Amino acid sequence: MARPLASYYLLLSAVGLLLCIGLVMVFSATMVESYAREGNAFAVIVQQATWAAIGLVAFWVAQRLPVRTYRSLARPMLVLSLVLGLILVLIPYAGQSAAVSTYDRWIYIGPIQLQPSEIAKFALLLWAADILVKAGPRLGSWRDLAVPLFPIAGVLMVLVGYSDLGTMLIMVLMFLAMLFTAGVRLRIITGLLTLAFVGSVFLIFAASRRMERILSFRNPEEYQDTWGWQAIQGYYAISDGGWFGVGLGESRQKWEWLPNGHNDFIFALIAEELGVFGCLVVLGLFCIVIYAGFRIARRVEDPFRRVVASGCTVWLTGQTVINIGGVIGLLPITGVPLPFISDGGTALVMVLAAVGMLASFARAEPDAARALRARNPSRLTRLLWAPLPPLPREPGSSRTGGPSQRSTPGQKTTSRRRSDAKK
Repeated sequence: MARPLASYYLLLSAVGLLLCIGLVMVFSATMVESYAREGNAFAVIVQQATWAAIGLVAFWVAQRLPVRTYRSLARPMLVLSLVLGLILVLIPYAGQSAAVSTYDRWIYIGPIQLQPSEIAKFALLLWAADILVKAGPRLGSWRDLAVPLFPIAGVLMVLVGYSDLGTMLIMVLMFLAMLFTAGVRLRIITGLLTLAFVGSVFLIFAASRRMERILSFRNPEEYQDTWGWQAIQGYYAISDGGWFGVGLGESRQKWEWLPNGHNDFIFALIAEELGVFGCLVVLGLFCIVIYAGFRIARRVEDPFRRVVASGCTVWLTGQTVINIGGVIGLLPITGVPLPFISDGGTALVMVLAAVGMLASFARAEPDAARALRARNPSRLTRLLWAPLPPLPREPGSSRTGGPSQRSTPGQKTTSRRRSDAKK
């Protein structure tokens, strides 16, 4: 743990293992239904593996980008997210027929299924961090933060929450964590938290399906013909797994008993096939990712990197807790995927891009940057993997990162002698 690149290797190893577990479990969860529907057990897993490959490319690109590029991308991504959110609100089921889906969370562009809420999380992360860093000493003033940070962030969250309340809650947690990391006063954060709670209650009462989920959470047996069915079947899967599971690929609940077993409730199938031991391995890997994220946020020097790393880590933490909490019955079911594991294209690509950004920040830790530059990797290695991070600012350097311009006592004496000689 004392090595300079510990954060980097912890993050990459844990995420890599979670991605492999996710591909295996998605194949196990979909093989029966894929064969019954299309005559090919590999239909869904090939599609998910393709998205994983795209996500790895996004990870590679994100790891190579400098901070100034992320800050310049913040506003265009925010505008794109607002436009996509308006499309979902004004034109529900955009690009699809009503028979395809009963929810308005996705936009269909031909065969591609796009989830705007996943893009909105990344956009809010970059844009809010850029605004907070630019605010600097004005962070303590409500008036300076209210324009334009709070109104635009609130509109984006409402647009997302209208169709996807679970993702909106994750965005709220991420946004508040970024405010706390940047040094915003607690009374402002408390006020925003209260406002977010009131807005969430309003959105719950605005949609009947959300109220049914809340009621089924309290008593799933009473609603077993509707929303309680998924929770009950998930409990059966968890209880059948025992300590070591029924065996990989041997799930019984995936035979059209558990809805969304490949997506929102994939943790229940992990519990059934791999047991308590498999669940602890998955939870341990998520704990490593969360620890590495907060370690990066604590060690980096750049304020933008610090705020983004903190928000990104809370994003992954909140999404993991909400998903697993809904599966095991500690929280109401919200329909958010489990990061790196659940089936889904947009979510997997965006979360791998976020991890790539975190990896670039891990390489920019002061000790890590010095160690990487001391190795002096070849130009081919830097081209194929990632460029060298900038050297950290030394204690005696100026704000621009260069050497101090102050002259030494010997330099002052020499210049004084030269002026006397001229006289």
